[in-house]
Amino acid sequence: MLTVAAGVLTAVGAVSAHARAAAAADLAALAAADAASGRIPGVPCDRADDVARANGAAIASCAQSGATVDVTAVSPWLGLGAAASARAGPGPGG
Repeated sequence: MLTVAAGVLTAVGAVSAHARAAAAADLAALAAADAASGRIPGVPCDRADDVARANGAAIASCAQSGATVDVTAVSPWLGLGAAASARAGPGPGG
């Protein structure tokens, strides 16, 4: 019974860490794209790092191509990390 409970808690922790990383990556990419387009001041990847840290994650990578930014965020979990990536920028024709 204890082994099953430990397995369930481990799985729940992994899902939670991935959800945190995904949310941080999404928000960081949006903030970076806003900076890249000039909507807000700042350096896009610096903005991404600030937002990711505010959401309990760290930026593993950040790349800008014009006004589009790709971000990978990592959320700590059991001494490892759960990672998620996001891309933000102008839509087609915009």
